[in-house]
Amino acid sequence: MTPHELTREQARRIAVRAQLLDEPRPTDLLDVVRRLTLLQADPAKAVAPSAELVLWSRLGNGFVAEDLEAAQVAGSLVELDLLLRPAEDIALFRAEMATWPGVGPLKEWQERIRDWMIANDGCRRDVLDRLSLEGALPASALPDTTVVPWESSGWNNDRSLRKLLDMMVGRGEIAAAGVEGRERLWDLAERIYPDHPIVPYDAAVAIRNRRRLAALGVARAKSQKMPSEPNDVGESGEPAVIEGVKGTWRVDPAHLSAVGAGDFTGRTALLSPIDRLVIDRRRMAEIFEFDYQLEMFKPAAKRRWGYWAMPILHGDRLVGKLDATSDREAGVLQVDAVHEDGRWTRAMRSAVDAEIARLAGFLGLAESRA
Repeated sequence: MTPHELTREQARRIAVRAQLLDEPRPTDLLDVVRRLTLLQADPAKAVAPSAELVLWSRLGNGFVAEDLEAAQVAGSLVELDLLLRPAEDIALFRAEMATWPGVGPLKEWQERIRDWMIANDGCRRDVLDRLSLEGALPASALPDTTVVPWESSGWNNDRSLRKLLDMMVGRGEIAAAGVEGRERLWDLAERIYPDHPIVPYDAAVAIRNRRRLAALGVARAKSQKMPSEPNDVGESGEPAVIEGVKGTWRVDPAHLSAVGAGDFTGRTALLSPIDRLVIDRRRMAEIFEFDYQLEMFKPAAKRRWGYWAMPILHGDRLVGKLDATSDREAGVLQVDAVHEDGRWTRAMRSAVDAEIARLAGFLGLAESRA
């Protein structure tokens, strides 16, 4: 079919609406996660956990942080590869787990991890036996009886049990079962994952691509390989071209109504640095023309915007960054800087200030400016 012709503005509006960042706000936590397909369970808490910020930026004052924990305890949300997903979606990954370490002819690295797993099968069985007898346990309480150590470029050396647990998750044998203190708990997957019919691999990939496109609105058919959730969507949706951007895109036709000037109502939002709207940095730069990097791993002297600067959305544009930190001991949300990209109007500053105040209220902190 003939590709849809979109301006950057139209593409942005489609992306913002798909991510539930326009008006009106959604009202139900589980509906939001089902629409977004996932929440990244990142441990960084410079302001608040990313999953909480993602939900707050959509639900606003209708979100209470304890509701997220309750959904996990109830089993409505399940963690897989550090991503919280609706429990029913796990069925879309079970066929892939059954073919671990890969579908079809294996690559050299897949053969290597398969052979390493076979060499340490005794430890794998020890872990399963311990979990079967005692229930959910942290890694520190599980036996490390690996006989062949895991070797890498250095980051994962001496972490053989951790690597084994990751592979057991990939095989669908164990699953994350919450957190105790600072340690993640593990349990048998059969106790965590719902007993839904397994979706065949090819059908599951097609469904995941369709749902990902619905959550993104507009995305590339092919993109750089990612370690967990892809940024591309295969042949889902319909072809599109974006004015001023090279290549062919895929667009979810259900979101095309957002392209009209009278059919889109934007708002102001403060985003997690790993929010799905901005996590694909290439798409962010191409569509939103936004200059941004997460600088938490840079030396302080080389940071332009701050340790964990939050992108600021205003309407269909990313217009700046909020450099803020939660100081729980002092009881304040410390605002060190609000970086403005381009020329802001008085109304924009007022809207951003109001959103910062709402963020402080959500965190139960007083706002403090540098």
